[in-house]
Amino acid sequence: MIKIPAGTYRIGTDTKAGFEEDQEGPKIQVEMASFEIDETTVTNQMFEAFIAATGYVTEAEQFGWSFVFHYFLSEKTKQRSQLIPNMSWWYAVARADWRHPEGPDSSIEQRMDHPVVQVSRNDALAFCRWADKRLPTEAEWEIAAKGGTENDFYPWGTDFLAGEDYHCNIWQGAFPKANTKADGFASTAPARFYEPNGYGLYQVIGNVWEWCSNPARIPLEQFRSWDSHFFEQRFQQVDDAMYATRGGSFLCHESYCKRYRIAARNGNSGMSAANNLGFRCAKS
Repeated sequence: MIKIPAGTYRIGTDTKAGFEEDQEGPKIQVEMASFEIDETTVTNQMFEAFIAATGYVTEAEQFGWSFVFHYFLSEKTKQRSQLIPNMSWWYAVARADWRHPEGPDSSIEQRMDHPVVQVSRNDALAFCRWADKRLPTEAEWEIAAKGGTENDFYPWGTDFLAGEDYHCNIWQGAFPKANTKADGFASTAPARFYEPNGYGLYQVIGNVWEWCSNPARIPLEQFRSWDSHFFEQRFQQVDDAMYATRGGSFLCHESYCKRYRIAARNGNSGMSAANNLGFRCAKS
């Protein structure tokens, strides 16, 4: 884990790069106690150790299905899966889970160093309890993601292609059907593939969405009065409320999802799992 020092930090953005309903700004100043945060998202190898030690069964496994993006499915799988209403790129795929991220004919055998996906927030909380850790608040996540800079776009600056090189894993090509894989990947990349930020955190932008401890889209001002202890005590229950996610994923594209930025905010229901949803842990 990486220790982030206590101090006065600025979170949020004054740009109009995102969506108004996400309440990304205006920028505010917060006092933050020191905390630790994982240098990477939890990997398949780490999650497998948790399962072996506890026998935990994820919610996707209990439900018998989970969400998978159409691009990764064969026509045969699509025909026997349910297309999600109003989400025409997503299917409810039987037996899709953390071991089989794109359904029963997929495997993590060659992806043990990749982020674990198909984990709900409730699954992430169970892992945290086992590891004696917790989920970060959005404020903690954003401060850590900046890597000691004042950037609110990317850890490396404001230009996505710095030096003509890719620094994260998002969709390249004509979304949502053609992926050129110019950054090297169609799905997840290894958790330590791209260079870390100034604090030593890997891939805070792209790769997988990361669960946070607080409810989704609360006003930034609330992080001035509510600390990590408050959110940890108040929101530890298993439920299906909307919770914050951060960082974007390999499915983000400028034509559709503008949320692969440090200050970008998003959310999902606590029982949801998908092949682009993961997490990293924090500790007070």
